[in-house]
This record gives sequence, structure tokens and C-alpha cells, in this order.
Amino acid sequence: MFQSSAYTGTKQDNYELLLKQLKALIEDEPDNIANLSNASSLLNQFLDDVNWVGFYLWKEEQLVLGPFQGLPACVRIPSGKGVCGTAVSEGKTQRVADVHAFPGHIACDAASRSEIVVPIYKNGEIYGVLDIDSPSTDRFDEEDESYLDRFVKTLESYL
Repeated sequence: MFQSSAYTGTKQDNYELLLKQLKALIEDEPDNIANLSNASSLLNQFLDDVNWVGFYLWKEEQLVLGPFQGLPACVRIPSGKGVCGTAVSEGKTQRVADVHAFPGHIACDAASRSEIVVPIYKNGEIYGVLDIDSPSTDRFDEEDESYLDRFVKTLESYL
């Protein structure tokens, strides 16, 4: 049984614990939606200063809203549009310090100021993206990016 708890170690120690918690949550569950739901909840509980954490899944040549924590969101995002679509079209993590300075940003939540989006792959094909928004400018740093990339790699190994 999981309980909400404070992460009290260093940022690195806390992320390492998060990765262990993710694996414990998903390693025996074959349902991807259940695993993505728990993953978004785990991240939402772990990360401070965020207002949206979730997944978009690649379906019918576009991203479609998947499990998330936060306010209602945009339902469909084409490849190459906004931060999420750019992560898909470029095939790499997008860490945006100020979303209002990002060309073509899609404002699903007007309170969002910064964003990080990590593409997810299954069998070498795009599966979706992990999308995290913050109401603060420049919320995500290189260490966040590195660990969130590892978080997604862990997820990918169970898809």
C-alpha cells in the first residue's frame, strides 16, 4: 500500500527512490493504461511546483490525451505542434524554460509557464509523450531532464 510521503534526501537520492517506486508499481501489472495512470500520480506526488503531469499517446498519427493529473487538457495534438508535438517530430526531450517564448506553444492551461516533454517509444516506434507543466518559469533543469528521461526508459521497458 502506498502512502503520500515527503522526499527528504538530496534531489538525486529522491529521484533514485522515485525510479524504484515506479518499478515496484508497474513491474507486475500488464495493463499500460493502469501503469501510466499510476506513473502520472507518482510524479504528481513527487514533483513540487507542477500543475500538470500526464501522458499523450500516439494514435491515428497524432497525440491523444492519456492518463494525467491536473486540470482538463487539450485532447489532440498533431506532430510538430506545440512542445508535445515537437518532442514527437524531433524525437527528443523538450525542456522549455518559458512556454510563452516557444513558437507555436499550445496553451492548454494558461497558468503554465515552463514545460518538459519526454518522448516514449515502444519497439522503436513513437508510443506517446510524458508531459509536465509548471506555473513557474525555468522550473526544470538538466538533472530533472536526465532523471525524467530515465523515468520514461523504465516505463518503456514495461510497455
